[in-house]
Amino acid sequence: THLDWTHDSVTPRMIDWFWSNMEKGFILWHPEQHEPLEWVVAPKHGDPIGSVHNAPQTWSDGRRQNLYIRMERLLDVAPEVRDHIRYEHVVIVAGLGLEESCLAKPEPMGYRIHQWQKTDDGVVGRSTAYGTRKKETEADGKVWAAHCAQEVGNWGVFLPQLYTLYKVVNDPRRNPF
Repeated sequence: THLDWTHDSVTPRMIDWFWSNMEKGFILWHPEQHEPLEWVVAPKHGDPIGSVHNAPQTWSDGRRQNLYIRMERLLDVAPEVRDHIRYEHVVIVAGLGLEESCLAKPEPMGYRIHQWQKTDDGVVGRSTAYGTRKKETEADGKVWAAHCAQEVGNWGVFLPQLYTLYKVVNDPRRNPF
């Protein structure tokens, strides 16, 4: 499942920053479905790779889930996942499971690929759902696409302001990037 998107007044740097600071805007990212994000393994200043977060949420189909999600190193994902990359900036996250027990054997159910690059007015991007251990049905793809459309759509509403507000926080423990 792919979702193409654009934003005026959002820069690639803002989205890059977001991935290490998701807890600051997770509810704003999808106000109807997200609950507060918790870092299981927090990002390190300058490197979100390997960080793991619990992203509790209830999707439009009524499923409430605790999604344990890890930021992946590009070289650690299969070539067929990397083949979806078209833009300059990319984050690949692995859905590890729906319960804390998945952390003991973190074999991804699938991946989400978010990628973007600069345009004259902002950014253009694409988000992709790629199932591995848990194959995604057409219905799953539609539920995720609707969820993702709201998430990336809301970046244009809150991200420029949130990024600007946090410019005053120089402590990398509170504002890693």
